[in-house]
Amino acid sequence: QEQLVESGGGLVQPGGSLRLFCAASGLQLDRYSIGWFRQAPGKEREGVACISSSDGATYPADSVKGRVTISRDYAKNMVYLQMNSLKPYDTGVYYCADREGLAFPGWPSRYNYWGQGTQVAVSS
Repeated sequence: QEQLVESGGGLVQPGGSLRLFCAASGLQLDRYSIGWFRQAPGKEREGVACISSSDGATYPADSVKGRVTISRDYAKNMVYLQMNSLKPYDTGVYYCADREGLAFPGWPSRYNYWGQGTQVAVSS
């Protein structure tokens, strides 16, 4: 049974960094693309970054480009989201999600299984 568990969220000051973790089980990262999404209160869920199953190509959203890196570790079956230069509008619940095959950057509806999320708050 596939499972995704996010961790690493917390409260950070503007300009700070966080590393989020998505622990995957019951699936293989070379067959499943993983996306990170976030949802702020009262807003729609939006894509942050995704990594493709086949070649590991990464697709950061324009709003985080240059500040966010998504990566994966096959041995640990883990996907990471390194976020730097955090801004207050980065606040939200961050989710990882999977889909078999190619990544669909920014398309939450294309992802099948979702973790429970981890809260990120950027505030002074």
